[in-house]
This record gives sequence, structure tokens and C-alpha cells, in this order.
Amino acid sequence: MIVLPAAHARLVEEALAAATAAAALPSCEWPAVEIRPAARPELGDYASAIALQLARPMRRKPLDIARAIADHLPPATFLASVEVAPPGFLNFRLDEAWLCGQVEEILREGDALGSVGTGAGQRALVEFVSANPTGPLHIGRSRGAIVGDTLARLLHAAGYEVEREYYFNNAGRQMQMLGESLRLRYLQALGRQVDLPDEDFYHGDYLVQMARDLVARHGDALAKDRRIRFQQYAETQIFEEIRRTLERIDIRHDRFFNEHSLYENGALEHVLGDLQARGQLYEAAEWEGASEDEQERARGRAPATWFRASNFGVDKDHVLLRSDGTPTYTLPDVAYHRDKLARGYDLAVNIFGADHYVQHQVVRAALDALGEDSSRLRVVILQFVRLMQGGMERKMSTRRGDYETLDDLIDETGPDAVRYLLLARSADARLDFDLDLAVAQNNDNPVYYIQNAHVRCAGILRRADAAGMDDSGADLSLLGAAERHFLRKALELPAVIEQATLELEAHRLAFYAHELATIFHPLYENVRVLGEDVPPELAAARLRFYRAAQLVFRRVLALTGMNAPETM
Repeated sequence: MIVLPAAHARLVEEALAAATAAAALPSCEWPAVEIRPAARPELGDYASAIALQLARPMRRKPLDIARAIADHLPPATFLASVEVAPPGFLNFRLDEAWLCGQVEEILREGDALGSVGTGAGQRALVEFVSANPTGPLHIGRSRGAIVGDTLARLLHAAGYEVEREYYFNNAGRQMQMLGESLRLRYLQALGRQVDLPDEDFYHGDYLVQMARDLVARHGDALAKDRRIRFQQYAETQIFEEIRRTLERIDIRHDRFFNEHSLYENGALEHVLGDLQARGQLYEAAEWEGASEDEQERARGRAPATWFRASNFGVDKDHVLLRSDGTPTYTLPDVAYHRDKLARGYDLAVNIFGADHYVQHQVVRAALDALGEDSSRLRVVILQFVRLMQGGMERKMSTRRGDYETLDDLIDETGPDAVRYLLLARSADARLDFDLDLAVAQNNDNPVYYIQNAHVRCAGILRRADAAGMDDSGADLSLLGAAERHFLRKALELPAVIEQATLELEAHRLAFYAHELATIFHPLYENVRVLGEDVPPELAAARLRFYRAAQLVFRRVLALTGMNAPETM
């Protein structure tokens, strides 16, 4: 399948060059030619406003420029005609015979349908999830998992060699508090009278069960062990659970990057040394955000080490080393991203929550200060997720243990509902996950609606196979307006993949899948394959069409990470 907007744009560029060479248009630099689907079907299939953009530099009327472009447009097999419309639009119509013939092209491409070459020969790393192993994954963390994995699938379809990476923090205070929480739960499981403080400690039932397992396995032999033993055990158990949960929604990472390795290999010291050598560090008291009492207690302590982030467009400078010599979250994050870029990726994508917005700016500033090529780093910032049920929000918190785990959600709704509903909004918009909608078995549920299109195609093919029908060599010119309308939408898939990867907007695929199903279902109700009143030649053409339609839905569902069921 060709990328139709790009193919039309190349024709317009060739026409501009030809018209300029023939002196039909004055010479000038022209902007990138944008081709968009026509605003209304009666205007054609695609349109361009390039003539309006060239009116000023060419000092010509847009209508005259558009006519000159149309007169010099080279022929193309996919193009039936180009029409000029006031005040200067170019409207393109696809060739109907070529359009019907795309059924065979769809079948030929198979499960690689819609692939494009924008990333050919390039390596891409997508880092996503990266939740610290302090508890089971909940739905708030899961949005990044779905968006990241879908972007990885789209980048692969765009020709990139893609790797998926999970970065986890096992060196900070959160992990220390997790270990201490488990130690206290273990003592409670032994019958000891100890309290678990409310502040900073983890209260989830998963630690209660983990403590019981430790008692069943070791009895009271661990009663005098230090926190670190419990921290290591909790980390291992929780991280394995996270991996199993991700596999349930068909997410598998190629690499798990341990933050602690940055402490062991000297990466933090190298960052500090290089920033110091470049004059981008200074020492000062750590006053930022401190209360008056905290400031008073801090008097006389060693100064903190600050990064001059304000030299690189960030609102204020940021601490890398606290006054007690411990690194802030920022320092290992800079070292990690420096490591990423050193691995030679052409594109490094981060999927972050909205609470990391400032953090990613500081990290990018530090990379610039270190002389790294931060342009290779792209960041997708996700707004938060609310879990809704019965029109009411359900609050989630890992520490309090008051949350909906992703496992529970999968058990109740299925992996496909989780994947689609967490994908179906733009990253910069807050997402409400409607639990009632996710479990609905009707067309109000977009997952059911999309998958049912594939089911219907599969059903037609089964019945046709049972009847011994043969659609090879079918006369596709017999396909009607409804089938051609669907094919027009199917041919947008390469452009959807290309645009989604260029803009890193995975939700485009979810929108496209629903639009495709919206066109398909009315068609299915009216375009029959089997029946005495359907001539054999027409039946064969329609069967061939449904075979292609099934493949389109299977490909789109695979790109979203959803299953393509044959029965429901």
C-alpha cells in the first residue's frame, strides 16, 4: 500500500517543478506540500491548499497557480482526476478501478499491511512503564505501558529496529520504606505487637500475603534480620509479578535497566565531573522548598551541589547532590539518559506521567550541558487516569493499598478492553477509564464494536468455505460504492502509521480502528455474499473483499496489541 498523501504530494512537487521550468509559474521556494482528506466526499478524496500558500511569494492569484499545477500534473495510476476549486484548492479523485484493485494489494501485503519505510535503517528505543517495584501495577501506571508498547509496534511498522526498555529505581527511599513495611508485616504475621505507621509506609494487602509466605517458609528465623533482607525479597517478588502482569496484556521488554548499576559503574561521578569541568555546577545551601524550621536546622551543614539548569532554558537551577552527599532523583536520571544516547539509538522515546514534566526538562538541559545530542530524545507526557464506576471516581494509592490492580482489571474486563480504553485518548488529555463500559458486551463498547467487525468477516469466510466458494480471480470491478468507501478508509492505514510515529501519537491508531468499524458494520448489513439473489460473479468479488477486510482488521488489532477473535 502506498502512502496516498505522500504520493499526491510528490505529484504536486513534480508539477510545480515542471510549471516553473515551463515559465508557467515564477520560480520561488515553496513550503512542504500538505495533502489532506477532502472535507466533503463530493469534493473528491484528497485536497491541497498549496496554491493559497504560494500566492504571496509568486505574486499570482491562487486560482491561477492551482490551474498551472493541475495542467502540469504527471499521470499516476491511482489518480483519476484533479479539479481546481475556488479560491485555489486542488481536489484529487482516486481512480475507481485502481481502488478496487487494492483488494489484491491488501491480500498480498498480508500481516505487514500498511508498513512504511520512514524509519528504515534506524534504531529506536522505547522506555515505558518504569514503575518502581513497590507494589502491583495499578491502572494509573498502566496507561504508559499501553501507549509505550503501541508506539513500539507502530515504530516497527514504520521500519525502525525497535527495543523496549524498563528502567526501575531500586536505590531510593521508596524501596527502603517498602523493605521496612514488609519487615513489620512479617513481625505482625509472627504475632508480634508492632504497628505500621501511616506516613511513608506501604499498607497494601500484597505485603500482608508476602509476610505470611515468609512465615510459612522460614518461621521466625528472620525476626532479627535487617530491613535490606526484606527489601530485596519484596523487590524480587513484586518485580516478577509486574512482569507476569505485563505479559497478560502482551507486553514484553527487551531490557530491564537497574538504576543501582549507575551507582556501581561510576556513571554518577562521571556526570558530576563532566558538568563540573564545563562550569555547570556550583555549591549553595539547599533552601529550595524548605520550611523556616528546616532552614534553621540546615545551618552549618555542607552545601548542596546545584546544576545551572537555568542556563539551558529551565525556570530554575536544580540540586543534583543534597547537602548530606546523597543524589537527588535527577542525577541518576541524567546518567541513565546519557547511557541511552551512548548506545547509538537514532530515536529514544520516553513515556512519562504528567508529574515528570519538569524532570524531563532538567534531564534534557543536563544532556545539552554535557554536549550530548538531546534531539534524539523524544518525550511523551501522559495525563493521569481516573478509574470510574457508576459515574463515580475510585481513588487509587499504592501506599494506602487502595487501588485497582491491573491484574484485577484484566480479570474483570479482559486484556483487550484494558489496552484499547487506555489508548483511546490523546496523551495530553486526562483519561477516564469507564469500568462499566469496559465490561459491556454491546456496540457501546468500542472494543466489542471493533472486534466484532473481524468476527463478522471470519463468519462470512467460514460459511463461504463450507459452501465451496472460490474467490480467486474475482472481478473486483463489480464492487459497489459501500465496499469502495471502506477501501478508501483502509488505504489510510499507512498514513496513520506514518503520522502516529512522526508525532508519537499512538491514540491515532485507536481512533482509526473505530472509524474503520463504523464504516464496516452498515456495509455488512447490506452487502451479502451468500444468497440465491447474489450472482456468482458478484458473490466472488464480495467474498474477496471480505477476505481483505478481515486482514485489515487483523492488522489494526495487532498494532493495538488486541486479539482478533473469529467468534464472540
